[in-house]
Amino acid sequence: MTTDVLLDCRKVTKRFGGLVAVSGVDFSVERGRIVSVIGPNGAGKTTLFNVISGFYRPDGGEIWFEGRRIDGLRPDQVAARGISRTFQNIRLFQNMTVLENILVGMHTRVRASVLQVLTRSRAFLDEERALVEEAFRLLRFVGLRANPNELAKNLPYGEQRKVEFARALASRPKLILLDEPTAGMNPQEMAETTQLIRRLRDELGITVVLIEHQMRVVMGISERVTVLDYGEKIAEGPPAEVRRNPKVIEAYLGRGAALGSAG
Repeated sequence: MTTDVLLDCRKVTKRFGGLVAVSGVDFSVERGRIVSVIGPNGAGKTTLFNVISGFYRPDGGEIWFEGRRIDGLRPDQVAARGISRTFQNIRLFQNMTVLENILVGMHTRVRASVLQVLTRSRAFLDEERALVEEAFRLLRFVGLRANPNELAKNLPYGEQRKVEFARALASRPKLILLDEPTAGMNPQEMAETTQLIRRLRDELGITVVLIEHQMRVVMGISERVTVLDYGEKIAEGPPAEVRRNPKVIEAYLGRGAALGSAG
């Protein structure tokens, strides 16, 4: 497995008025790794994801991906570079079908011109057919059991999560950011999702960064863990080492939660 740096965040800062949500955070991810970002509620984890993926512009610092700066790019431009994400709260197009949601995720890869689309040229139809076939392949990969022509809003929560995974994969990312992928899941769904995350890396070669509150998931799947508290990085290293770190224990216990179960 290669160990070159894929993502490199240097002194990243994000403010909202007088609140510093992320403060001078250094955070790097090596290609082919599974990395977790943890910390108490309000620690700045999702804000960091939003800055990396282009939803927020950083107020300071730099973000490099594959040796090129991406801070300041729009979300669609970041996606086109090879970074996709899921959200803590599912953001599917509820009145579109499962299949349509996946095809939307492929928009950065469509090569047909507007004229070819409007005239439904042979080139457009061939591309459309290939994209639909790939969408079905992705739905099989994530283990979706629902009808691909079902409206997203009619699916159970766990199935909607799988659709969101498939849509994130539709852009063929090199790096995927997963924001609390097991939130709201029962133990069986949590185990299936954990296995799916491993497969993203092992079978598709995708580097994974996840925000996760379930310490069982974090400790069982991560090769490296970064801990944020009040927007600052307070610890980083292998899971077992981070779990024993006094600063990490204090950050969690200070909010009345045991490290074994808190987020």
